[in-house]
Amino acid sequence: MPERPAEGDRPATPGRPALVWELAEKGGRLTGTQTRGEEKWPLTGVRAPALQRAAPAAWGPPEPLFNGKDLSNWHKRGSDEPAGWTVGDGYFEVKPGTGDICTKETFGSFQLHVEFWLPLMADCQGQARANSGVYIQGRYEVQVLDSHQNPTYYHGQAGAIYKQSPPLVNASRPPGEWQSFDIIFRAPRRNAAGQVIKPATITVLHNGILVQDHFEILGNTRDRNPRYESHPDKLPLSLQDHGNPVRYRNIWIREL
Repeated sequence: MPERPAEGDRPATPGRPALVWELAEKGGRLTGTQTRGEEKWPLTGVRAPALQRAAPAAWGPPEPLFNGKDLSNWHKRGSDEPAGWTVGDGYFEVKPGTGDICTKETFGSFQLHVEFWLPLMADCQGQARANSGVYIQGRYEVQVLDSHQNPTYYHGQAGAIYKQSPPLVNASRPPGEWQSFDIIFRAPRRNAAGQVIKPATITVLHNGILVQDHFEILGNTRDRNPRYESHPDKLPLSLQDHGNPVRYRNIWIREL
């Protein structure tokens, strides 16, 4: 880049002289002086590169995981059988006893949006009240539970990384209202030998409120003593049948 002068100033304010600087740029490097009244300072530095705005298409469009009509994108977890849950008007519901369901497609790191509805189960308490879960890669659970005026153990509440990290706040709405999770998940990174060199991380917003802030997952949340297992980089997303008629809708994902 050819040398060119660059000048600027900041107007004087009452009791304070104007700030004036003179700059020259060559090869991306800046040199010059900054003057205020009789005071003068040398200036050196480099010009920061201009940032280009990323078009949404560069991120990949969000992919719907439920078309509002059927469970063609899902199957029973652990088998090739169709998902046995009930489909309603724009939502689907856990059919107790039919088992967890999982996506036919697999994912690594992603941004996920999922909405859920919890029935009022006033005769139940704790973990027995409208329990389900979003299982990332089939092993890292974000807890779904009616935590509205329903005490339970601290790392089993709605929005918890189950048995590992409690939510920062209780953001639960009353049962009978639609709620949402927005989840940013970064899959664990492994070396050539398959050893984890960077744990998985997760950020969760529950009804738009931050409840998990870049938490480093300790391993499989199904284990009493969590640890990382060897598994593929991409795996399905699962939803849990915990025996309660929880509903889901408006599920979309964007790979990162």
